[in-house]
Amino acid sequence: MNAEDAHVWTLNQLKKYSNNPILRRFLQKSFPPLETEFMGLKVKNPVGLAAGLDKNGDYIDVLAGLGFGFLEIGTVTPRAQPGNPRPRLYRIPEHSALINRMGFNNNGLDAFIQNVKQSSFQKNGGILGLNIGKNADTPIEEATQDYLIGLEGVYPYADYVSINISSPNTKNLRDLQNSSSLEDLLKTLHEKRLELQKNYHRYVPIALKIAPDLEDEQIDEIAALITEHHIEGVIATNTTISRQSIANHELASQTGGLSGPMLHQMSLRVIRRLREKLSSNKAIIGVGGIQSGDAAKETIAAGANAIQIYTGLIYHGPQLVEECLNALRK
Repeated sequence: MNAEDAHVWTLNQLKKYSNNPILRRFLQKSFPPLETEFMGLKVKNPVGLAAGLDKNGDYIDVLAGLGFGFLEIGTVTPRAQPGNPRPRLYRIPEHSALINRMGFNNNGLDAFIQNVKQSSFQKNGGILGLNIGKNADTPIEEATQDYLIGLEGVYPYADYVSINISSPNTKNLRDLQNSSSLEDLLKTLHEKRLELQKNYHRYVPIALKIAPDLEDEQIDEIAALITEHHIEGVIATNTTISRQSIANHELASQTGGLSGPMLHQMSLRVIRRLREKLSSNKAIIGVGGIQSGDAAKETIAAGANAIQIYTGLIYHGPQLVEECLNALRK
């Protein structure tokens, strides 16, 4: 089955069975709490779902039932867009890896917010991160405007907002990680956040999602800008454009972001560097290649406050959540 079709089919089946009260009790998981705090948010456990699996917020309550301590959904853009042409998602089972070049396919901000409002996860004490990006046809020099629209739209409904500037699947998006571009973006977003705080009487933390392919000097610059512009956290990391680990594979020439166990050491390098440069009150959410309890422990030991999984969930199923929790609890 085509990987993207399988993804949608599986989530739809899960949603269908979760709506049946008899079957729901067999699907939903409840684990002993392992309470954690980051960015001023208290979560029942530090194992979260990474953005990208539920782009439109169609499956919030279904995914919450798998035992996650927090969820991040999106990436959402101001306007609906189809993303890149299909096929755009590839499985590499022998490496427990994926290549995707989805391109922020989503139904737009209005539909996204409606789904968030209709979900009950937050009402039941769950922490929900909303991940925002720019439309593909927005020129990169006008990207800040898209992020401002996204921030204003999701602000009343988010427990935290994640700024995605690191997907390799939107042309020139990663250029926003460059020092001058990032400084302008973060400064503008923080100013907008202060304005929204006054309007809604609540302060919503912001996390920046960055790439694993950055040089140490770039990581240092990002850490300095996060501190300077009052950003509460970093999500480290997105997918990689490197193909070194699958160089001889027939799919190595496919463009897009690679995820899987090979991403783990890349992510750890970024996390360790960030933790050296950031104060203890700045949160790091570690994501990338976490496909075992041991990998979860290594991510926390490197300096992360919490973790997120995605590709590991595809290959190992929901029991990975429990495995990671048990490892961290020990």
